[in-house]
Parts: sequence; structure tokens; C-alpha cells
Amino acid sequence: MRRETPAHSPEQTAPVVEELPTGRPAGCPFDPPAGLAELRERQPLVRMRYPDGHLGWLATGYSTARAVSSDPRFSSRYELMHSPFPGTEELTEIPPAPVGDLTGIDPPEHTRYRRLLAGKFTVRRMRELTARVEQIATEHLDAMERNGPVVDLVEAYAHPVPALMICELLGVPEAEREVFIWRAAAISDPASTVEQQMEAVNALAEFVHELVLAKRAAPTEDILSDLTTTDLTDAELAGLGGFLLAAGLDTTANMIALGTFALLGNPGQAAALSAGPELADQAVEELLRYLSIAHTGVRVALEDVELDGILIRAGESVTVSLQAANRDPARFPDPDTLDLRRKATGHLAFGHGIHQCLGQQLARVEMRVALPALFTRFPDLRLAVPPAEVPLRTGMSIHGVHRLPVAWDEEPA
Repeated sequence: MRRETPAHSPEQTAPVVEELPTGRPAGCPFDPPAGLAELRERQPLVRMRYPDGHLGWLATGYSTARAVSSDPRFSSRYELMHSPFPGTEELTEIPPAPVGDLTGIDPPEHTRYRRLLAGKFTVRRMRELTARVEQIATEHLDAMERNGPVVDLVEAYAHPVPALMICELLGVPEAEREVFIWRAAAISDPASTVEQQMEAVNALAEFVHELVLAKRAAPTEDILSDLTTTDLTDAELAGLGGFLLAAGLDTTANMIALGTFALLGNPGQAAALSAGPELADQAVEELLRYLSIAHTGVRVALEDVELDGILIRAGESVTVSLQAANRDPARFPDPDTLDLRRKATGHLAFGHGIHQCLGQQLARVEMRVALPALFTRFPDLRLAVPPAEVPLRTGMSIHGVHRLPVAWDEEPA
């Protein structure tokens, strides 16, 4: 049951922001909503009215966002939250996280799941997958070259590379991967109806459940099979499998696609990346910071917390704007400039604290391979449509593009 917000203290009488800024600047799909920067300059933690009338908070400063994300006095449980997004006025109750969804639970449940999974996604283990990522990327670049010189980069490259990698990690049989990728794409396809999206969600859930049963009966060399030796129930295994499939696909696919879009608008940066593959590590961190596609999170105070000299009461929701924090000039000089040579370590694109993205090392490996390989293979890569015609994923929890039509010059026969 949602807790009522207590009477406000004197510290809570500052002007109230009436809604979360969400509209991105015209003509620039990479910058956060302009209102966020204005709020951050005024005060990194401001009072905000949520669509359901709740008076909570909005954190836009880097140090403030980091503090909220790592403080155990703030909860990630969905059912305690108020939604900050416009259009959710009638959302009076948010259901608890589904089984296996690590983003919406707290310790000790979160700790138990995290410990079981952490050893599967170590830096060393993910870097060992580099050769396989390179092979998958090369295969899809070859197919692009055959099918070009105009393709949708999302369908041809950005989506299938991470999709195939997460399929391999979880042990999805090779014969079933194409159907899995198609169903996963249908969930966020703007052409899909709500009914089609729900059908795809339910089909994937059933698919993962059957996969768990198959791993129980005949384990193979993959993460799900490893987890069948733990005390996890079938429901927990299926939930974790579904969570990993979703988390390992949508975010990285959109980083590859939106990152390409950003680089095509900065040809000097793209040329630097293709000319110096050793720049890949720094380039990936800068793109993660600059784009911050997982742009917004929410926490709930479990008790009274004083932060930045302001008292946050128990039960109040705090919206954490990761995109504003990653553009905070107090942490990153000239933050609105994409600079692949910037040392952008410490960004919050993967979150911070106990809920920091579990699969971040896999995402890094995939991006470090996919982006340089793309621009090395197609040094004259360009948009096939005007930038304004690229369909953006507006109003979604993961920012990106639905499609990215690109073109290049064919070699003379």
C-alpha cells in the first residue's frame, strides 16, 4: 500500500516544478529537455508535482543523483513509487516488480539475485566474448554490404548483434533465435498495436519458461543452465531469464543505433573513431554519457532523509534525471559537446549503487566492437533521409530510434 506523504517541513516550501520536462530541443534528438538544465542551474534538487498530485522531488545535479541512487534509505520498489511521466494521471497504483526484475526490488531479495548473477557478467568473462562479438558484427556487416547500399541500421545491425549475444549467453537454441529476435523487436515496434505488443510479451515469457524447463532437463554451457544448479525456482529462473533478455537487448541496440546517428552528425568524431580503434574505450564511455538513453529513474524515501540541506520525507518519490546529471558542467566541462577523447568515466548512464546495470560490461564489449567496425567498413556512411525524418523513440523509458536509414557508396564493379 502506498504511504501518504506527511506534512511538509519548512525546507519543502520552495517553488514547485509543475511537471517533469520531457520535450527534447527541436532538431536535436541527443540533448536532454532544455528545462532540465535550467532547473539544474537553479538548484540540483527541486520540489516537483507528479501527475497524480503527489509532491515529490526532481534531482538533476550529478552529485545529488549519485547520492540518491546509492543511499539505502531510498527504495527502488515500484509499488511505493509515483510515476513522474506526463499522461499517468490515472495511474493510482504501480504493481510490484515481476519475479526476477532486479530494478524494482530492494535487499535482501535483490541481494540474493544479484549475487547469483554477478559472477556471470565479470569484466574478464565479458571481454572473453570479444572474438564472438567481432564474428557476429562481421557477419552482419557482410550482409549489409550485400543488401545495400541503403539499409535500416536498426534491423540490419544494431538490433541483431546484441540480440544474438544475449541468446548465446542464455543458451537460446540456434534454430529458435530468429523467432526470438522478431518477437523482441515487435514489443517496441511503433507499427505494432497494443494487442500485438502484449502478444509478443506473453509469447516471450512462455518461450523463456519453456527454455528453463529444457535447461533443467538437459543443461548446456550457458548462464541459465548454470543457474539451474542454484536454489532458484522455475518461476524465478524464467523471470531472471526474461529480465536479462530484455535488459541485454533494448538498451545496447539503441546505444548502437543512436550512437551511430550522433556520430553521423559529427563526422570529425566518426573519422577519429574509424582511424584510431584504440579510441574505442573512451568513445563508448563518452557516447554513454552524452546520450544517456536510460534517462530517468525513481526512488522512494523509506525514512526522512536530509540531502543538499533539504529534508525529504518518508514516502516521497524522488525522480533522478540521469540525462541531466550526465550533462552537469560541475562534473563534465563543456558537457553538451560530444568529444570522444573526453575521459567520461564516472558517468551515470548505467546508474549507480546496488542497482547499477548488471550487464554493463557486456554492453561495453558490444559497443566497442560494433561502432568502430561499422565506420571502418563504411567510412562514407551517411543518413539516407534528412535527420528530422529519423523516427525517434519519444516518450519511452529507453531513448533511441525506431529506424535509422543509412547509405554508403558502392564500390565500382
